Amino acid sequence: MFDLSPDDLTAIFLSLKVASAATLFSLPAAVFVGYALARWSFPGRTAVNALVHLPLVLPPVVTGFALLLLFGRRGPIGGFLAEYLGVVFAFRWTGAALAAAVMSFPLMVRPVRLAFENVDPRLSTAARSLGASRLWAFALIELPLAANGLLVGAILGFAKALGEFGATITFVSSIPGETRTISAAIYALLQAPGGDMSALRLAAISAAIAVAALVASEALQAQLGGRK
Repeated sequence: MFDLSPDDLTAIFLSLKVASAATLFSLPAAVFVGYALARWSFPGRTAVNALVHLPLVLPPVVTGFALLLLFGRRGPIGGFLAEYLGVVFAFRWTGAALAAAVMSFPLMVRPVRLAFENVDPRLSTAARSLGASRLWAFALIELPLAANGLLVGAILGFAKALGEFGATITFVSSIPGETRTISAAIYALLQAPGGDMSALRLAAISAAIAVAALVASEALQAQLGGRK
């Protein structure tokens, strides 16, 4: 059953690369936004919160189309990046990572925000009264205490990015070896005669990777919890 073809292996490794890149680049932004929503009061806070969670309620195809308009070669952002920095997202694996990052971002922000809300702000205030800067108080006190939430957010983001399909295929299509992730490969196999078994193999591999990530997350959370 698990006699994987070269195309299957390519899709698996590409999915892991895309999901890893999406998680690594999204996590710092998720920490910043989660902390801002948990700690700061500012005009438009409700609008920012709604915008962050918008990909959860929009059809993924709509999100992918918006990315294509903005980050395509003729888009205002994509055109600038391609011309002046040589960075291209449309129909590249980097675009798949961007789409996965956008779709998984809300799932990363929510646990991060809840984790910071559960950290007593008086601890940071006490540290600052003793001479620590705001940045040092954040890095040495609040961030470690919120580590479980950051870990949960990273795992949820990775799992979502690993299985992302709608926004990805709309933005970067399904190009073998470049943008055909596991989800896109499964869809392509289901459209081809006799592709059911190959699709089943990839589905099983995808489920196994997701379960392994969740088990690792639980183990790390238990370890972090035991240190407190």
